[in-house]
Amino acid sequence: MMADDTASTALGIEVAGAGPGWAELTMTVTDTMVNGHGIGHGGYVFLFADTAFACACNSHGPVTVAAGADVTFVAPVYQGDRLTARATERTRYGRSGIYDVTVTRGDEVVAEFRGRSRTLNG
Repeated sequence: MMADDTASTALGIEVAGAGPGWAELTMTVTDTMVNGHGIGHGGYVFLFADTAFACACNSHGPVTVAAGADVTFVAPVYQGDRLTARATERTRYGRSGIYDVTVTRGDEVVAEFRGRSRTLNG
């Protein structure tokens, strides 16, 4: 899936590990990801967490998409920060699922994301 994800790969997002129901990705905040306040734009942090979520919820095989997601920004990120996103499946029921993603800079949590998935028919 990541090989065809132009948006994520163009941002330098890399898969560090993955398995059934989980994924770990890394990304470095670049100068083009910084907003007018000199901090990493929240949209990029959301996209990074969403990509980890996508890898985890698609790990079972069938095409699965986001039904919704929420993010809480805990701490600002800055140009040059190396981030890690760890996505973990909480539950799957029918065609739906819930996944949590923690985004860290080293040992510091910078964002928490919860995604709700839906597996497509066919």
